Amino acid sequence: MQEALAHNSDYKRSLLDSLRLFRGVCPDDIQELLLQCDRRDLAAGEILLSPGDTNEHVFIVLSGSLDVHVGSPDTPALTTMEAGDCVGEMSIIEDRDPSAYVIGAEDTHLLVIHCSVLWDMVDASHEFAKNLLVVLSERVRSHNRVIAINYGQLRKFEHHATTDALTSLANRHAMETAYPHLITLCASKDKPVSLMMIDVDNFKQFNDMLGHVAGDRALSIVSKILRQQFRTRDLLVRYGGDEFAVLMPDVKLSEALTIGERVRKAISGETGNGDDSLIQIPVRISMGVAQLCPNGDLDSLLRDADAALYRAKHAGRDRVSD
Repeated sequence: MQEALAHNSDYKRSLLDSLRLFRGVCPDDIQELLLQCDRRDLAAGEILLSPGDTNEHVFIVLSGSLDVHVGSPDTPALTTMEAGDCVGEMSIIEDRDPSAYVIGAEDTHLLVIHCSVLWDMVDASHEFAKNLLVVLSERVRSHNRVIAINYGQLRKFEHHATTDALTSLANRHAMETAYPHLITLCASKDKPVSLMMIDVDNFKQFNDMLGHVAGDRALSIVSKILRQQFRTRDLLVRYGGDEFAVLMPDVKLSEALTIGERVRKAISGETGNGDDSLIQIPVRISMGVAQLCPNGDLDSLLRDADAALYRAKHAGRDRVSD
């Protein structure tokens, strides 16, 4: 770089314009400052920047390329910096250690600008200052995109963690997570909370006689009807296997029994239709309901509802019990 500056002005401008930070910069404005810069050869696989290490330089790729890794040098490269690109400027601007690993993707030749020289270039050239702002703006936008992507992935993971894959209902984990807030809300308004446990009667028959596909179909039909029977603020979950549970805020025990009987009638004898036909085995359900006792918790409410479900099964199935 230093030797190249001895050539004619057109060559110097062409050389500088190939480097993003110097695009449009008058060579005469920064010639003396460029002579204060160093050059460095980086081998393929060699680490240039890493989190935890102090950085006082901006590195401009003259030839070769650099890979940027977040979290670990072993993670897939987030991006690759080609000839003309620069790295290290964010840690100087923020006065912090680098946030990522920068590693030679191949043998790479670098122009090295010390932070003090960088600020002198900003003072010496309006175009240089503008180019630096553009680079910084692009870095921020890139970081925002990464954050948005990571947030989207997090939401997707959360969805999978709280949603049953077969029925698309919430799962047991979702109920355990939502319960404290729901109980606190109802308690603050002195409202009751009831729980309904629902079990598909003789579910083993579907799997044994018709196969697991028919069993899954039966659960899908039950979940579809259950969705239609409860309010949007009721928390309907597939609790596990052939069991469903419904947390119902502002519903007392007597009301829960009435709702349960309505739901039982809606499902009783259902065989599906069309592609969902379950052939000759009708679907029936048993239900146990319980109301949260003063100072009770989710475990005690589940025990009470499960005991009521057992009584419904013991009494002959296809019924609601408290």
